Amino acid sequence: MHFAFTDEQAMIAETAKAFFAEQVTSERTRAAMAGTGVDDALWKALVGELGLAGVALPEERGGAGLGMVELAIVAEEAGRQVAPLPFLASLCLAAPAILAGGTDEQKKLLPLLAAGDLVASFAMDDGRGALLAPHGATADLYVLSTGDGVSILQRDAPGLSVVPLTSMDQTRPYARIEIGDAVPDPLADPRAAVAAALATGRLAIAADALGGAQACLDRTVAYAQERVQFGRPIGSFQAVKHRLADMMVAIEQARSAVYWAACAIDEGSDEAQFAVHAAKAFACDTYSHCAGEMIQLHGGIGFTWEHDAHLFFKRARSNASLLGTPDWHREHVAQLAGLDRAA
Repeated sequence: MHFAFTDEQAMIAETAKAFFAEQVTSERTRAAMAGTGVDDALWKALVGELGLAGVALPEERGGAGLGMVELAIVAEEAGRQVAPLPFLASLCLAAPAILAGGTDEQKKLLPLLAAGDLVASFAMDDGRGALLAPHGATADLYVLSTGDGVSILQRDAPGLSVVPLTSMDQTRPYARIEIGDAVPDPLADPRAAVAAALATGRLAIAADALGGAQACLDRTVAYAQERVQFGRPIGSFQAVKHRLADMMVAIEQARSAVYWAACAIDEGSDEAQFAVHAAKAFACDTYSHCAGEMIQLHGGIGFTWEHDAHLFFKRARSNASLLGTPDWHREHVAQLAGLDRAA
């Protein structure tokens, strides 16, 4: 299958790439990490100036009326810069859940989410009774999936407790949501809500991983051209070339998987579920590999706090663990393909 962006998609990609490259700096990222984990000015610019925050929401719900390919493009470019934003939590998890399973009254929240006037987060029971929400400490409302169904809770609901947690990836901090005596507002169709949140969220994480992996390669290639050892740039050594080439091949395979999944969802393909599992597994594995290689090939400086390499490594680990590990997704790929792994 031949795939290429349309002119409109190519323009969105170019615009998003330029926006994040210009707006996200190491200084701003570290400032966000030291605070709430969100760069408020960057978030306002994304939803205001760029207008791409609600890219996959219908126009009648305050969005741009585009699809999963366009959402993946924005997520990829945000991931390329490890942007400290609640884009995943608010618009790739909570918003799709409300859109797919909410009542008409609940869907009135969607224009507020697309405009950035409200920030939402999404959390599922982890099987041990804990509800862990990405960017939960800064969210205004929560979409919570528990054994009792899926419901919305406002941050100021009486009895609700939000406990900030220490997260390895400080650009995507978590909070534990304790419902207590709060009274949730149940969604009309909880099954559709969870399915939409998981499909969109996993695709967004895969696209974020793709962008991060590409940044690891680009930055490492640039360093390998500048760093001189034994009188030559280290990029001229065969062993370094091989490792960079392996990174590039893996990234291109991940790119195919991510945009195949995005197209499959947009087209309502029977392969959509299979494609999302494959994309999440492959892209996250690729990111982890590339982030590790970035640190190794940068030598001593790659292990320091002052260098950005650790930001990519931590985001790669966060992506790999959120909404199913690569191994878990590969198991589902095997099941959907009808393979007997024990054979």
